[in-house]
Amino acid sequence: MLDLKFIRENVERVRQGLAAKNSRADLDAILALDEERRALIVRADQLKARKNAANDEISLMIREKKDPAQAIAAMKSVAVEIDAIDPRLALIEDEITQKLLYVPNVPYPQVPWGGPENNREVRRCGELFSFDFKPQDHVALAERLDIIDFKRATKLSGANFLLYKKAGALLERALINFMLDLHTRHHGYEEVFPPVLVNAASMQGTGQLPKMKDDMYFLPEDALYLIPTAEVPVTNMYRDEILDESRLPLYHTAYSSCFRREAGSYGKDTRGLMRVHQFNKVELVKFVKPEASYDELEMLVSNAERVFQLLKLPYRVIELAAGDMSFAAAKCYDLEVYAPGLDKWLEASSCSNFEDFQARRANIRYKGAGMKKPVFVHTLNGSGVATPRTMIAIIENYQQADGSIMVPEVLWPYTNGLKKITV
Repeated sequence: MLDLKFIRENVERVRQGLAAKNSRADLDAILALDEERRALIVRADQLKARKNAANDEISLMIREKKDPAQAIAAMKSVAVEIDAIDPRLALIEDEITQKLLYVPNVPYPQVPWGGPENNREVRRCGELFSFDFKPQDHVALAERLDIIDFKRATKLSGANFLLYKKAGALLERALINFMLDLHTRHHGYEEVFPPVLVNAASMQGTGQLPKMKDDMYFLPEDALYLIPTAEVPVTNMYRDEILDESRLPLYHTAYSSCFRREAGSYGKDTRGLMRVHQFNKVELVKFVKPEASYDELEMLVSNAERVFQLLKLPYRVIELAAGDMSFAAAKCYDLEVYAPGLDKWLEASSCSNFEDFQARRANIRYKGAGMKKPVFVHTLNGSGVATPRTMIAIIENYQQADGSIMVPEVLWPYTNGLKKITV
């Protein structure tokens, strides 16, 4: 959520941000309500000062044995006006808050302008695998090896769900455990294992609600949402808390299943593992001081990159243009792995700095010695990484001419020594 003071002082920048993110949030209505709110506060303060002065005057008159009836009547009229202002003020403040929930974060000034066509490739790492045969896509390979059963998954749950089997299930589990060990042992993250059902306050805190309500799975009987990412519960661990400055920066990593309706996926490639309703992901979440957040973003990206480097998968880092970023992000990098069977670069990680946007929504602050009042933290998160498209890249890059798949060496300790998946 943007600070009202920031909006007042940066109206044109906020307007440009709304345009960049194709937002229809009514900024003029917010500014008008804020102007009325501030006028009412000034009027209420004036009236309360008059009331206090009248109280002093009445007390003096009583001590001097004078009739205070006229002064009391005047004070009552002031009290009536004050009583009328307070509910109107509360109503306006609630209306402003509700409207602010639909205002996206403002892009960082150095972010490229425009839509996806203006995304910028920052770097490309790793050599593309070479084949002396035509590489197959992951669907054909997985079905032939019987390691992912797409048909039975559809029977169980409907289209775009997954059923990993045999070495496929083992490979998925190995990938998750490898990533958790990497981030906890080598990158300094503390592991948590959060619930996958959260309340509306948690979804609102990280920016999923109310804007993206249609993409969430909701259980009305319990008023709970299935999480689209572990970012939601992990960030909200500290909702409505004041952290001690000495604890910052705080790094957490978490594995979870993620659930997305993909309500806006019509016309997109949904074949195989490309776009599914339930998938696994290892998430990285940071809580940091504002002055450090952009250095922390670069470190976050390098932590996610390390996954692909150790898997020896070719990947590239893309800085997203303002119009291609999420609702809550101020700056974002996508990490894309190459899939030779599909002949596509696939997004497998997204790393964002939200600045204090989420912290304001979730009321996460910090305070240290010498600080007069608490300050909002900056929050960051990134996929460290999501498994479906990483699995696509492993299956397609490590395929052999006979249709078997080599297991990346870094995963051998997690696959009980399995080095090659065959029929």
